[in-house]
Amino acid sequence: MIKRLFDFTCALILLFLLAPVMIVTAIILFASHCRPVIYTQPRPGKDDQIFNMIKFRSMTDEKNTAGELLPDSERLTSFGKFIRKTSIDELPGLWNVLVGHMSLVGPRPLLIEYLPLYSAEQAQRHKVKPGITGWAQVNGRNAISWNEKFKLDVWYVNNQSFWLDIKILLLTVKKVFAQADINAAGQATMTKFTGKQDD
Repeated sequence: MIKRLFDFTCALILLFLLAPVMIVTAIILFASHCRPVIYTQPRPGKDDQIFNMIKFRSMTDEKNTAGELLPDSERLTSFGKFIRKTSIDELPGLWNVLVGHMSLVGPRPLLIEYLPLYSAEQAQRHKVKPGITGWAQVNGRNAISWNEKFKLDVWYVNNQSFWLDIKILLLTVKKVFAQADINAAGQATMTKFTGKQDD
């Protein structure tokens, strides 16, 4: 109850305070052909319940002659790189927090296609609501392997507390200003999870 009240209050305040930033971001994205400016995708939440996660779109929908989407590195715009580095692309997710689909802190919501690939231990990350930021995000984010990330997620599930959430939020602010661990090595975003158990 305390966590939900904290999430709701913070999300409401942040949506109000950051509204000018979000409006300007939407205008720039629209002008740079990242349309629609809001990216919506179904993701699994607590207990594998599916919800629509929203973010600012950082890529175009450019396709090759065969009608297939170009690689992420070719579709990611310069402004898209900026909003990813500064985590501005995550701001619409505050609405997911406000309505209760997500929490400010928790394991990041990943693709539905990953659900059957998790080991029993990795699947424990879905015992709590997913978060805009989390223990894995402040301990390596996309610069660590999937297995390392999942171990950190499960550790959070087993050790969660209000004060741990506060610590993670403060570390997140530090990470955002440092613009650290945005991408996997040699990747524009993050490599896909294949279910392999090696690091």
